Amino acid sequence: MNLLTGPRMYYSLFGPFGVFLGAKARLLGRKIEVAVEIAGFRHPVHLRVRTADVSLCQQILLDAQYDSTLAVRPQVIVDAGANIGLASIFYANRYPEAKIIAIEPEASNYAMLRKNVALYPNVVPIHAALWSEKKMLSGSSTDTGHHAYQVREENGLDDQGRCGTVRGLTLRELMTDLGIQHIDLLKVDIEGSEKEVFQNSADWIEHVGIIAIEIHEWIRSGCNESVYGAAKDFEVRWQRGETTYFAKAGTVESGEAHRNPRLISMDVGTRPHSRFPLKIVHLM
Repeated sequence: MNLLTGPRMYYSLFGPFGVFLGAKARLLGRKIEVAVEIAGFRHPVHLRVRTADVSLCQQILLDAQYDSTLAVRPQVIVDAGANIGLASIFYANRYPEAKIIAIEPEASNYAMLRKNVALYPNVVPIHAALWSEKKMLSGSSTDTGHHAYQVREENGLDDQGRCGTVRGLTLRELMTDLGIQHIDLLKVDIEGSEKEVFQNSADWIEHVGIIAIEIHEWIRSGCNESVYGAAKDFEVRWQRGETTYFAKAGTVESGEAHRNPRLISMDVGTRPHSRFPLKIVHLM
């Protein structure tokens, strides 16, 4: 983000005070946390100024990145790579009757996730990383905002950028522990770990109806092969931005793959009419 892009984005979302906060955070060299109200969402959302939180909020909550017209309202949603919980918040508002499992490995993101979903009783936050087997993993972050947080098997070395360890769990283990028989919607954004997860999917893939995944082939070679191989029996496929969708017949409305994402209407609430869509209600 260059020196002009940041202030423009902050002004378009928060107004002049947002630009001031961004500049203050930059000068102080630390993150400033805010709680914001967004029209159509039941509870305030916590964001860290001058991190990827703000742009992700725009993509996921304002631009409805994960909006799809499903043939049947989902009862179980798994948000793997939940970050600070924005996709879980989107789903919790759109599908309030659904049980949502939000999995996030990075500690500071997980702390924000817990704050963001605290008032949503249907969202269950889990501090872990989705993986191919149950084991401890090493974590590392490629940016200061902890957005691109990656995990891998521990190798006993003090690797540069290492951010401690985190519990790895399998989707089958998760389903067994929580008594889940079927996952209606599986959202995955796990920074390359999809290679391992989908390579070992034989015992759970048939119990998933729709997959919404960002595939990170540029991070870990073989991600495409793993995901497309595992999803070979999903008859419907489409792309929306960086997210690839795989759906089994009957799970989405006819023509979903051809919908224009810019024309999607959200039913979580009306879009903000205010000039600045994010209203700061608390500053921390």
